[in-house]
Amino acid sequence: MFGQLYDRALDGERCWVRHSDGRVDRLPVRTWLGGRGADAKFDAAVVGMCAGPTIDLGCGPGRLVAHLVQRGVPALGVDLSATAVALARRSGAPALRRDVFAPLPGTGRWQTVLLADGNVGLAGDPARVLRRAAELLADSGRCIAEFDARATGIDVEWVRLESARAVGPWFRWASVGIDCMPALAHRVGLAVAGIHPIGARVVATLAATR
Repeated sequence: MFGQLYDRALDGERCWVRHSDGRVDRLPVRTWLGGRGADAKFDAAVVGMCAGPTIDLGCGPGRLVAHLVQRGVPALGVDLSATAVALARRSGAPALRRDVFAPLPGTGRWQTVLLADGNVGLAGDPARVLRRAAELLADSGRCIAEFDARATGIDVEWVRLESARAVGPWFRWASVGIDCMPALAHRVGLAVAGIHPIGARVVATLAATR
């Protein structure tokens, strides 16, 4: 989805995100690689919410999976990027290079599904992403999903990655406000078990209802 520029950003090339309306945002590579300060507190809090075997959808370089494994929690990361998966494995995080919508091991048996770093907006279709999370969960499982604490509603847009040397393809992404989370969860068969502000960020715990 992200294209080669995502891999190059993980390798150290300075990249940014351009929105279709012309806005430009920093690509938060340092956060994905393992941040400090508020980012480290967020990671610790999210990892502490995970119980039992955990799958991280869109794991990137695998920082959360690595933390889970260090705590003795069975975990697996999934990402399309070869560079991200290689970095995850190098850090001791088991990771699989695959589309999160493709067949995955343990479907219907995971105790925790992680959707951090805005990954609920993958492909611009948060309902499809959360429905996928629900499919992966065991009957007693929980999805821990980060939502946008600053946004309201669901904003679907076209974005692309850019650097000083290259321009990537446009792809769809969604920013999903915490305000619309209860209705979205209900739509895909999940129930809200809790909302957890963590500094300036917010995650929701969603329970399987089958």
